[in-house]
Amino acid sequence: MTHFTQPSTPQELMSLGPIDPVENPYDIYKTLRDTCPVGKFGRNYYISSFELAQQALLDDVSFSSKSNSPDYPGIGMVFGQTIVGMNGKEHLKHRNLITPALRPKALGADFRQRARDTADRLIDNFAAAGRANLVPDFTFLYPLSVFVQILGLPQEDAGDFHRWGIDLTHVAADPERGLRGSACLAQYLEPVVREKRANPTGDLICRLIEAEVMGEKMTDAEIISFLRLLITGGADTTYHLLGNVLHTLLNDPALLELVSNDRSKLEPLLWESLRWESPVQFVSRQTDRETEIGGVTIPDDAPVLILLGCANRDERVFPQPEVFDINRDREKSLAFGYGRHYCAGADFGLTEALIGLNALLDRLHDLRFDPAADSISKIRGVAFRGPSHLKVLFNT
Repeated sequence: MTHFTQPSTPQELMSLGPIDPVENPYDIYKTLRDTCPVGKFGRNYYISSFELAQQALLDDVSFSSKSNSPDYPGIGMVFGQTIVGMNGKEHLKHRNLITPALRPKALGADFRQRARDTADRLIDNFAAAGRANLVPDFTFLYPLSVFVQILGLPQEDAGDFHRWGIDLTHVAADPERGLRGSACLAQYLEPVVREKRANPTGDLICRLIEAEVMGEKMTDAEIISFLRLLITGGADTTYHLLGNVLHTLLNDPALLELVSNDRSKLEPLLWESLRWESPVQFVSRQTDRETEIGGVTIPDDAPVLILLGCANRDERVFPQPEVFDINRDREKSLAFGYGRHYCAGADFGLTEALIGLNALLDRLHDLRFDPAADSISKIRGVAFRGPSHLKVLFNT
């Protein structure tokens, strides 16, 4: 049984680990927006309102992504030098190298079918039982199982990748664990990249090896760093997104019936879920000069957290933000970031989630929570948010 914690101050909230079981950060977030939209706790400044978060994400001269590079404590320590820690021309070059390879169309005509086959294979493992816990049985396994396929790696290694990916996300709370996961991924991927460079097989790793912009290609170290980011950022975001969507549907049978009968509603459903429970709640920046925002002067080289999950609940932009409404303007969500650092894999993640959700709705009828479950399913987390479990009953 999951035991939840409920911090009462921003300092308490931000002192917790990235997936500590916080059920409701949104009351604290509302207080921040209403009373102090830009402020400081500990050594970190924060930006909490939608307007100011959007402003900071656009201003990558003042609010640099170097905080995500290996030169600063945090995710750069375990990812290495990646697109999320770059700025200016370097960022543009790598984005132009990477983004085309991640578009669903570029992954080949069979990408959607392979993703659907993966979803069906996982559902086959529990369909006959008429019951499942969809977190460990599906949402946890599906995204990375798809990734392993498009990377051209053995399916049986998906479990190792997920374990190492989770280790990376703990770097802030447990640096030793994060660095161990990073080293394990590098040891696995280095010989793989060398082999694929020598003998191309047409998968995503090979496309990254072959990508070229203005006569420049990615080095093996750059490819491995990007794969660490892809495995953690891509798979984990989709894992939490699917869990949050399913949690919402299971708590709203009328909405579940609506989207089951009209699949055109699934994409708006995913976008609203991204706003309502952003899988990644905040991103970090480092000021590159003294700058003023929201009436607050932030000194040069100061760490700043942009609270995406808080901004996506801003009532000044989203009327009744606590209400889940699939008819909202999806373009306003900051879940995938904003500006030059808008998530390069957003289209891929949404397509993958859409395929997985369609498979579940096609195969599992009369989907409902299991009343015999030992605890109520709740969405929890700090930096990353998703359901504690999804114990369900269904007919096939």
